[in-house]
Amino acid sequence: MKRLSKLLLVVVACLTILSGCTLPGLSGSDKDSIKITALATSESQIMSHMVRLMIEHETDGKLKPTLINNLGSSTIQHNAIENGDAQVSGVRYTGTDLTGALGEEPVKDPKAALELTQKGFEDRFDTKFFDSYGFANSYSFMVTRETADKFDLKTISDLKEYKNELRLGVDSSWMNRKGDGYPGFIEEYGFRFDSVSPMQIGLVYDALNANSIDVALGYTTDGRIAAYDLVVLEDDRQFFPPYDASALATNELLEKHPEVERALEKLVGQISTETMQKLNYRADGESIEPAVVAEEFLEEHNYFEEEEEK
Repeated sequence: MKRLSKLLLVVVACLTILSGCTLPGLSGSDKDSIKITALATSESQIMSHMVRLMIEHETDGKLKPTLINNLGSSTIQHNAIENGDAQVSGVRYTGTDLTGALGEEPVKDPKAALELTQKGFEDRFDTKFFDSYGFANSYSFMVTRETADKFDLKTISDLKEYKNELRLGVDSSWMNRKGDGYPGFIEEYGFRFDSVSPMQIGLVYDALNANSIDVALGYTTDGRIAAYDLVVLEDDRQFFPPYDASALATNELLEKHPEVERALEKLVGQISTETMQKLNYRADGESIEPAVVAEEFLEEHNYFEEEEEK
C-alpha cells in the first residue's frame, strides 16, 4: 500500500511539472512562428500553401510557416489575425473586406476598392493588404457556349430580351442578399427572370452543364468554367463589386522578417483569373491536394525567380 502511495505521489509530481511546460510548436504565443489562415475553399487553400512555400523558398527554409486551415468564414479569418493567432492570410478579397472588416459601402471601381481596403487595413489594423495576385473571384452570370452562340449573348444586358425564355439557377443566399443580390440586380438591370431556381452554389455548374438550367450565377474562378467550356457574360453595368484577391500580413511580422514581404510581393500580378480557374479545377475536378497544386505551379514558374538570381 505504501509503495502504491509513493507511486501516486511520483505520478502527480510529474504531471504537475509537465503542466507548466508547452511542447515546441504548440504554443500560439511562439514569437518566431508564422501562422497562415486559410478558408475551407480549394482556392484559399491553394493560395495559402503557395504563400507558405514562397516564404520557405525565400528564406531558404529558415522559416517554416504553418496553416490554420479550413476556417469557416472571412470573419473568423480576420479575427484570427486581429487576435494574434495568425500573422498572414493566404487570400483576402477586396469586396468582402471592404464591406465586412472595414464596414464601408461597396465600391464598383476595382482600383478604388483596392486602395480603400489597403488604406483601411493600414490605418485601423496595422496590416498590409497587398496588391492583387492578378485574379478576381466575383459573382458573374454564365451560360454554355451553345446557349451563348444561339442567343448571341455577350453581356448580362443581353439576357433581358430572353428573360421569359431562359431558366436561371442561383446561389440560395443570393436571392435576398443586400446590395449585390437579386433585388439589387433587378433594380440595376431593369428586369427579372420568369424562372429562377435557388440551389447550393456548387450545384449550379453541373445543372448548367446538364441543361437543367440555361443561365447560372457562379464565381469567376471556379474550375468548372474551363472544364465545361462555359461563357462568362460581361457585367456591363458593373453591378457586382470587385473581389480582387490579395495576400495580407501584419506589419509587425513584415518588420521582423522583411523576406516575408519580398516573398509575397513576388506573387503580385502573377495569377490571372483563367489560371486560377485551372488551379481550382485541379483540386476540385481532379482531386489533387491543394498543397500539391500550389507546389507544382511554383516549380513550373521557378518560384518567380530569374535563373541568374539562383
